[in-house]
Amino acid sequence: MTADVDLLAIDGRRLGRRAQATRRRLLDATDELLITRGLRDLTVVEIARQVGTSPASFYQYFQNVEEAVLALSDEVGAELADLIGFLEQPWSGRKGYEACRGLVAGFMQHWDEHRAVLRIRDLAAQEGDTRFREVRNRSLSMITDRLTVKIAESQRAGKVAPEITPYAAASAMVAMMGRMAAYHRDLESRGFTSDDMVETVSRIVYQTVTGRRP
Repeated sequence: MTADVDLLAIDGRRLGRRAQATRRRLLDATDELLITRGLRDLTVVEIARQVGTSPASFYQYFQNVEEAVLALSDEVGAELADLIGFLEQPWSGRKGYEACRGLVAGFMQHWDEHRAVLRIRDLAAQEGDTRFREVRNRSLSMITDRLTVKIAESQRAGKVAPEITPYAAASAMVAMMGRMAAYHRDLESRGFTSDDMVETVSRIVYQTVTGRRP
């Protein structure tokens, strides 16, 4: 979440405690409404009504709905920092595999908790909105960059083929985790569970990153 000292009104004024609380309620209402609304369908009037305030109040903090969703996307993306600990552990032996599995499970849980915001963030990024693309890339780079380091280490140890480009492999693993996290509920209709998905994806990531079987 953005630090309080960084929270400013549209006119540049630093937000006091009461104003910060109003801004928070507006963001929470936006988050809730996105579950049943698309970005282009959601209006400032709906968000303000949900909070019990006026559209004029909304415009003190955000220029439009997209800006509020962008702020939510930035907050949600920053939460991936909670998974960094899994990447700072050595990925060797059973404990190493459990760290990898913790990363994958945490990534999927992150998506399940923030599905509406992440879905809209990624769609806007894919449609060419550079603001949402930057927010998405900043979030995922926390995982991608650390996986790149791990793959490069495994490559130097002779465990990963020299033909593999570490950053490309890391990006592919993050893209796969994102895709599976986004659609695992639909895929589970084919007869496997969320735990099955986590186990399968974890094994693919672990073998790609370390060159070893779990």
